[in-house]
Amino acid sequence: MAAAAASVVTRGARSGGAFGQLTELKQRLLFLLLALFVYRVFTHVPVPGINPLALGDFLQQNQGTILDVFNLFSGGALERFSVCTLSVVPYITASIVVQMFSAVEPRLKQLRKEGESGRRKLTSYTRYLTVLLAVMQSMAVAYGFESIQPTASGPVVLEPGPGFRITASISLVTGTMFLVWLGEQITERGVGNGISMIIFASIVAGLPAAIGGTAELARTGELGIPLLFGLGLLAVAVTALVAFIEMGQRRIPVNYAKRQMPGGAYSGRANHMPLKLNMAGVIPPIFASSLILFPSTVARWFGEGGGPGLLQDVATMLQPGNPLYMGLFALGISFFCFFYTALVFDSNEIADNLKRSGAFVAGLRPGNQTAQYLDKVLLRLTTAGAVYITTICLMPELLLYKLSVPFYFGGTSLLIIVVVVMDFMAQVQAHLMSHQYDSLLKKANLKGGRRR
Repeated sequence: MAAAAASVVTRGARSGGAFGQLTELKQRLLFLLLALFVYRVFTHVPVPGINPLALGDFLQQNQGTILDVFNLFSGGALERFSVCTLSVVPYITASIVVQMFSAVEPRLKQLRKEGESGRRKLTSYTRYLTVLLAVMQSMAVAYGFESIQPTASGPVVLEPGPGFRITASISLVTGTMFLVWLGEQITERGVGNGISMIIFASIVAGLPAAIGGTAELARTGELGIPLLFGLGLLAVAVTALVAFIEMGQRRIPVNYAKRQMPGGAYSGRANHMPLKLNMAGVIPPIFASSLILFPSTVARWFGEGGGPGLLQDVATMLQPGNPLYMGLFALGISFFCFFYTALVFDSNEIADNLKRSGAFVAGLRPGNQTAQYLDKVLLRLTTAGAVYITTICLMPELLLYKLSVPFYFGGTSLLIIVVVVMDFMAQVQAHLMSHQYDSLLKKANLKGGRRR
């Protein structure tokens, strides 16, 4: 991402002046780097009272469970049980819950229409809900770690009891709220969406170790060189495909009614409404994998604790790479694609807004007919988007199932990385364009002053 940003900045400097003049953009990029550095430092600050060796043994025994998902989005903080173990997951969950209720609750729906003041209230509600979810999750984590059976390295919690639970809960909640604050500061003073940049940094932090492990397998002969090159080419091709599709749009032509202007002239203009192929983003695979791996993890723990053998069989069938998991994963992704898209895109509201602004889709009556047309287009886009996301996310599972590849690029991780990088590049280009526009205005003002 840094190399891509440097390329964009270099092109901007050639066309719009020296980069040394882009003081604001340099400060924003520097703030982003410093904020991500602080975040990575905090992921290594441990919660008191944990035996790191025993925790490592426990996570090693529970690979392929929901713990891997949490460890991925926390940038490895879970395996160190740092204060950032919960990461920004409570905030993301709270944001989705508030967004869902704002689509059906009349009072919250009204706040969405009140502009900046309404947005601030919804943001406050999201923060309060984040604290509540973080408290609940931190207490559950503390109780869960206390209930872990001792491993070969000893107990995971050195001194179980109320003291550890209170300390762990306060530490985890504080770490989550600090990351939320840090993400908001990145959004305001840096470049890109702060929460997305933190998740991006968490995922990218694990790539060097994964690539190094794969290279080691190739060196020892466990992974063939042709297969290694094939996986590299496949990763590049899939990344290019994801970037291409994420930039794809279905543009619906929108015409604006002619209005009489001063002097008797009539003004009318044509525009378009862009609809992305992947309207749901990365929410469907995250929710689908979490819902499948959570019961699988619970069944595995009860099965290992002397429970019925059926629980152990169910836990095995629901592990990543198994046919049952892949089938449920595909169904879950498809369901959440349609469900989340229906929440974030209200065709009736869009049609009413077009009607009030004097706009219409060519050949359609404003109002109900326009809404029906938008629903039809959205259904086709969501179907294609669900197939696309399912294919990208199941490809690693197929590699694991058919070829037994020990290292693979996760579909969800790849989607997040590509989407965040594209958003980051778009914002950098926007800053460069703004700088060029300001330079043109200054030159025009200087020329106008000389003529006078």
